[in-house]
Amino acid sequence: MQLLLRRDLWVYRGFILSSVKREFQSRYRNSLLGALWPLLQPLAMILIYTLIFSQVMRARLPGVDDGLAYGIFICAGILTWGLFAEVLNRSLAMFLDNANLLKKLSFPRLCLPIVVALTALLNFAITVGLFLLVLALIGRFPGEAVLALPLLVGLQLLFALGLGLLLGVLNVFFRDVGQLFAIGLQLWFWLTPIVYPMNILPPALQPWLALNPMSGLMQAYQALFLHDAWPGWQQLVPVAVAGLVSCVLALLLYRAKTSDMLDEL
Repeated sequence: MQLLLRRDLWVYRGFILSSVKREFQSRYRNSLLGALWPLLQPLAMILIYTLIFSQVMRARLPGVDDGLAYGIFICAGILTWGLFAEVLNRSLAMFLDNANLLKKLSFPRLCLPIVVALTALLNFAITVGLFLLVLALIGRFPGEAVLALPLLVGLQLLFALGLGLLLGVLNVFFRDVGQLFAIGLQLWFWLTPIVYPMNILPPALQPWLALNPMSGLMQAYQALFLHDAWPGWQQLVPVAVAGLVSCVLALLLYRAKTSDMLDEL
């Protein structure tokens, strides 16, 4: 089955790439600034977090005597969480939003999560590129540890794709999934050390939050951008395992329900 899926996705690579291009262009069509929006929006966010939090609000990381540290810390978490959230939110409704396309055209439905992931990855590449540019301008560009960035992004996408496909299929049959997941994603954000470091939490609580697959991943991103530190490989095990398990479960569910999906759409 896996070989057939890879072959189908390769055969339809033109469809996938054209869909990514169309999705990206449709966001900024008929706007006055057009292609500048993908640059201006993340740049404004980065400047707000790095300047407002670090300089105006004087926010500090515990034990770190650096005025810019908290701004970099929060950017590293929020910008990378944005990739995860975008893939999940768009995957949730990908089959419902493309119901007419699925009924009119014959193509592998698994092209849709790939389109979602590549579109989110393109937006993320622009955002992180601007973040790295800002870090370079303020003299805080990470060193050789930045080479670990593709690995972290790959693990994040693996988990997001598996979970997104699982949710997308379930949402076709149970429309309450979307409402429940919106609440769950907000809770998940606050249970992940994104706007706060793990070491400020009570010691009894830290092992429980460490079970969250996104906790170790976010800490790896933050260490990379803030301290130029390579990831602690043990902290990436939970997200790697969660990614593999979610992908297997999603493919099994997709295979079991694919013939019934069109009837439900």
